[in-house]
Amino acid sequence: MPSIDIRRPHQLSSAEAHAVIDKVAARMREKFDVQTQWQNEALTFQRPGINGKIAINSDEIHVSAQLGMLLSPLKSMIEQEIRRKLDEHFG
Repeated sequence: MPSIDIRRPHQLSSAEAHAVIDKVAARMREKFDVQTQWQNEALTFQRPGINGKIAINSDEIHVSAQLGMLLSPLKSMIEQEIRRKLDEHFG
């Protein structure tokens, strides 16, 4: 299964980073019908064809995901969109 692994440095407080990820998660739920759940310092997400997590560390955001076969051809487009959103929110 193809995977995505992106790390982005940030300088936000934990509370600020959580707020940003909550905002992103709400948009994911609305736009892509993704189920999300916080587990400690990581937001897990899943829907048919993809599952992963967004982990908040003190100095970086780490997005990891596994893509199913149907989404495999879209891997580069999905990675590009994740990077764009990380730049937008954690620039």
